[in-house]
Amino acid sequence: MQKSDFYFELPKELIAQEPCDPRDAARLLCLGRQSGEIQHRVFRELPALLEPGDLLVVNNSKVLPARLIGHKDQTGAVCELLLLHQVKGDIWECLAKPGKRLHVGTKVVFGDGSLTAVIRETKEDGNKYAEFFYDTQTLYEKLDAFGKMPLPPYIQKQLEDQSQYQTVYAKELGSAAAPTAGLHFTPQLIDTLKAQGIRFAEVTLHVGLGTFRPVKEDNILEHKMHTEWYSISEETAQMIQQTKQAGHRVIAVGTTSCRTLESAAAKYGKIGCCSGDTDIFIYPGYEFKAIDGLITNFHLPESTLIMLVSAFCGYENTMHAYQTAVKERYRFFSFGDAMLII
Repeated sequence: MQKSDFYFELPKELIAQEPCDPRDAARLLCLGRQSGEIQHRVFRELPALLEPGDLLVVNNSKVLPARLIGHKDQTGAVCELLLLHQVKGDIWECLAKPGKRLHVGTKVVFGDGSLTAVIRETKEDGNKYAEFFYDTQTLYEKLDAFGKMPLPPYIQKQLEDQSQYQTVYAKELGSAAAPTAGLHFTPQLIDTLKAQGIRFAEVTLHVGLGTFRPVKEDNILEHKMHTEWYSISEETAQMIQQTKQAGHRVIAVGTTSCRTLESAAAKYGKIGCCSGDTDIFIYPGYEFKAIDGLITNFHLPESTLIMLVSAFCGYENTMHAYQTAVKERYRFFSFGDAMLII
C-alpha cells in the first residue's frame, strides 16, 4: 500500500488545542469492526457500550515533563533540551535547540541554577548526550520543578495544568508523549465500569517521540518503526488469559496498549509475563492475535497509527469513519475525541 492511501483532508480548526473538561465529555464515535456501522456517542456512555467480563488494557506509562528551557552558561543564549531516554546514570540522550550551537563541553543552566547540564557528545543524527547535575535526590524532582510537557508540534497552546497531559492511572515514568486514548477516563468513570463487571489490566509502554515521526517512504513497507520499551506483568497476563478462556473481549485502550499486546503475542505465541523492546509495525494485512476491541483517538493523515486502525477494522471502514468524523466536526489528535472499535 502507498502512504497516500491514508491521506484525508483535515481542516486546521479540528485539531484540538486543549482537552475536554471534564475528560469524559469527549465525543465517541463507535465503529463496528465487521459491519462498519457508525454511532455517535459521548465517552462517559462507555459503560452502556461494553459488556460484563470485558477487559480494558491500559498503558500506565507516565509522561516526563522533559522539555527544559535554559540558557548557555557563557553567553546567556536561550536554548532547549528535550530528554528522550536515560543512557547511563545522569547522562540522557536529548533533542537540542539550537543543536548546532550546543557543542561538546557547553554548559546549560536551568531555572534558579540548581539544575545544569553539560553536553558530552553529539550523535550522527544530531541528538546530544547531556550529563545533568542537580541538588536533589533524583533528576525527576528537578524536572517537576523546571520541566514542561513535551506537547506534540501541532498543539500551539501551553497547558495551564500539566496533569491534563497525563492519564489518571499514569504511574511508570518514562514516556515522551502521553498514551492519549486514556486521557478520556476519569476516576468516576473507571469506578462505574468496574461496578458493571468490566475489568482493568495495566501494561507499560514508554511512548517515544518517534510516534510523531512521519512516514516518508511512499511504499509503507519500506518504513522503519521506532523502538519502544514495554512490559507486561504476570497479573495482567493471567487476566488476559482468563478473559479469553471465558469468551470475553480484550479491548486495548490506545494504540500503545495494542502494540504491547500484539508484540508479546507475535514474539511468544501468547500473552505472558515479559518485557523488552518492540518496533512492531501494524498495517493492513496484519492478523491480530491478542485484542478484540480498540479505544483510540483520531490520528494524523498518513501516520502509522491510522494504518494500525485500518489493519484492525478494515481500510474502507476506517477511511469512511474518518471522513464522517471530519463531516461531523469531531476534534482530532492528542486532545481530541475518541473512537470505540468493537
